[in-house]
Amino acid sequence: MREETRNVALVAGGAGFIGSHMCRSLVERGQEVICLDNLQTARPSNLRGLEDLPGFTFVEADVVNPLPAAVTRQAHRISRVYNLACAASPPQYQADPEHTMLTNVVGTHHLLRLAEQVGARFLLTSTSEVYGDPEIHPQREDYRGSVSCTGPRACYDEGKRAAEALAFDYARLNRAEVRVARIFNTYGPNMHPDDGRVVSNLICQALSGSDITIYGDGTQTRSFCYVSDMVDGLIGLMESDIDGLEPVNLGNPVELTVNDLLDRILAIVGTDARVVHKPLPQDDPRRRRPDISRATAVLGWQPNVPVDHGLARTAEWFAAEIGAVAPLRRPVAAE
Repeated sequence: MREETRNVALVAGGAGFIGSHMCRSLVERGQEVICLDNLQTARPSNLRGLEDLPGFTFVEADVVNPLPAAVTRQAHRISRVYNLACAASPPQYQADPEHTMLTNVVGTHHLLRLAEQVGARFLLTSTSEVYGDPEIHPQREDYRGSVSCTGPRACYDEGKRAAEALAFDYARLNRAEVRVARIFNTYGPNMHPDDGRVVSNLICQALSGSDITIYGDGTQTRSFCYVSDMVDGLIGLMESDIDGLEPVNLGNPVELTVNDLLDRILAIVGTDARVVHKPLPQDDPRRRRPDISRATAVLGWQPNVPVDHGLARTAEWFAAEIGAVAPLRRPVAAE
């Protein structure tokens, strides 16, 4: 078979937040895309405009189950397998913890087997949650983490750690060419308004004029990467020639407290909503910031979208999506 006929990327979880941006970016780069998603946490509206593009196919299916015929009959044409399948926000992945674990382990196994059978390159989107509530800062890829294996977040944290183990075993045994990305907090358009993540929570609450919820005292930190930067990093990693036995952190090394994040959002959204403090969720990390030295050295990658610009774009998208009550103080066009 001629190599040029193998130009199909399978994107599992392709209707989700990052996945939908990934699908669009790949199609725009001239790659055919099969988007596989069970729509459990993804929004069908994320595919708006994608389904009409030549080279894009949507297949509704769950990676926990054997891959459907709509995928397997085109398997010989697949050269890239992106595994983005799994609920990523705590309320969503804790709602069905068994399915979350099975998605990470059984789903990853199904996709690795496909990659092995057809000789496709495989990329796993792992997570900064493999570091747990970290004892070193910032987090490097060689840090083994401080993860609770019995708490309510374990279905996701330990599921991703198990998925990494599977992927690296396939790589060590030369069964598949593997890439593993550890994704840190990502935000942007196509986030679910009710997914429980801090950026979507604060922006949607500010736009709707409802109480703004801060968990704990707001001094806990996160590092926020705009979705276009993340997609560029993932595609760059997939297409790189790096040793597949090393994970790569992808995220924005600019560290913000949640209070600082809220101040930046309130500079964009005009609201008089009051701030309400609630207890921190169990096992919620106190600090989170990636060391992206490896990504910069081997991929030449680093985020380009400043946080304030990304937040303004995200707020504008949410304002149109949810029908905002509060006005935007600083439209994107003004930046």
